[in-house]
Amino acid sequence: MSNEAARRGGDKDRNGAIRRFARANFSPSFIYPFKGMWYFATHRFLHPLLRSRLVPLTLLSTCILAILFLTAYLPVVAFLALFHYKGSAWVNATFFILEVGSLIIQLMFEALLVDHTQVDIFDAVLVAEGYERLVKHRRDVSDDAEELDPYQRLAPREKGAQFAPFSVRQIVETVALLPLNFVPFVGVPLYLLLTGYRAGPLINWRYFQLKQFTKKQRNEFIKTKKRRWEYTWIGTVYMILELVPVFAMLFLLTLAAGNALWAIRVERELHEREDEPADSEDPPAYTDDP
Repeated sequence: MSNEAARRGGDKDRNGAIRRFARANFSPSFIYPFKGMWYFATHRFLHPLLRSRLVPLTLLSTCILAILFLTAYLPVVAFLALFHYKGSAWVNATFFILEVGSLIIQLMFEALLVDHTQVDIFDAVLVAEGYERLVKHRRDVSDDAEELDPYQRLAPREKGAQFAPFSVRQIVETVALLPLNFVPFVGVPLYLLLTGYRAGPLINWRYFQLKQFTKKQRNEFIKTKKRRWEYTWIGTVYMILELVPVFAMLFLLTLAAGNALWAIRVERELHEREDEPADSEDPPAYTDDP
């Protein structure tokens, strides 16, 4: 009897330790931008949000990339060929032009024309998944869930609503890091990782708004090792998707859905952590006394 109880207690402690180690060191955060694509495709209430923005912005971004490739691509390849291997000059030049194009598009269009649509997508996904209590911190949500879809239940956005705020620091850092793309082989991945480190928290800004975090609370939430890496991976995937020609603008909208799903996961983790102390208390020592 005592051996069986001890074995069960040991298994429970071991499983708990494994779960805690996995939570602290491994994160599926990088898959959430892709989950957002699937969610967007399979939930029709989000589709109307595509119509007003997607086509004109896609055409404009495609024109910008076309101009850059026609005017700057070959000169960049010729420059990189001076100190690159044969194939790597073409690859690095391609990424460099795509990244410059992404930066121009971000400066010209994203903050002004896409951000509010991303806010609506983010909030609508939270409402659809039963987290309207978060959204109600910043905007009204109709209780008529039977007649209205999640997007229709949203009241107008509050003043100052932002999905990802415009950051001069991020722009300056991005420009400063662009020369990394000239480094053979490791330059492009290093650029994406470093810019993703900065972008991750910014593209999750709406969640911090809904949580009503102060600047101090936001920084404390982000700076933990686990969260810092989670947001870095999300930001890195975001930077990669921003480089996909033609589809980059679509991915900006699906990213908002993915970030909402990630916010829901974070909320669940926080609630589990609140309940954890009571569940993780050591059981009373076993005794044979009747």
